[in-house]
Amino acid sequence: MAHTDSQPLTPRRVLLVIATGVGAGFLSGVFGVGGGLVIVPALMAVLGMDQRRASATSLAAIIVTAAVGSGTYALHGEVSWAGAALLVVGALTGSQIGVWLLRRLPAPALPWILIGFTVFVIVSQYLHVPTREGSVSLTPASCTLMILVGLCAGILSGLVGVGGGSVIVPGMELAVGAGDLIARGTSLLVMIPTGIAGTVTNLRHRMVDLRIGLIVGASAAAIAPVGRLAATLVSPGMGAILFNIFLLSIIASTILKMRRKARTQG
Repeated sequence: MAHTDSQPLTPRRVLLVIATGVGAGFLSGVFGVGGGLVIVPALMAVLGMDQRRASATSLAAIIVTAAVGSGTYALHGEVSWAGAALLVVGALTGSQIGVWLLRRLPAPALPWILIGFTVFVIVSQYLHVPTREGSVSLTPASCTLMILVGLCAGILSGLVGVGGGSVIVPGMELAVGAGDLIARGTSLLVMIPTGIAGTVTNLRHRMVDLRIGLIVGASAAAIAPVGRLAATLVSPGMGAILFNIFLLSIIASTILKMRRKARTQG
């Protein structure tokens, strides 16, 4: 299962990889996501990686990003430790299911899974009105929902190479009435053990470029606190609109890439 990048890592391409990390880190801080929705398409475009390797490398990068991002939120009291523990229970199981699927699903199906996931996230934004205030309310029912949210996030984390924050943030807001900032901070915290578990499995199967993952992760981590500051300056409603615009651009980019590939193969 070993893969090789199609081109050598020149200084210019290192700068592009760093730029990928900076963009991912800013979005991580603003939206409470790991940045995988930026990292995966960028690694495919910049380094010519196939989606499997890009997803695995993205997951490694997310560990570093999430550690710094969640720390920044935690310093401001915007993390639910109990909520994170419940989410991790589901996410650790889900990430192993996701990396198992990543090795077995046919390559042409992977872009469609990414698109379907992105559409789901956009739709979920309209199932609730995000608020700034809101504490995490834990009941037997909400605890069960949190574990299920973590399971879904973990599967997508392993399969698509995203941190799962795009599921966890709206999931926490819907399941336990969390405010948008505490949902984002908790989401980033959950990504750390999830990302580690998935990356260990990917390393065993030689699917991850750890060097590139560390460059992207370090670049993203450096800028993530700036993103968190930006999140506090934007209203929850406007934040949701900006997030959806970003997601639509990912869908458009993925479809265009698929069409170009189909033309070259045709």
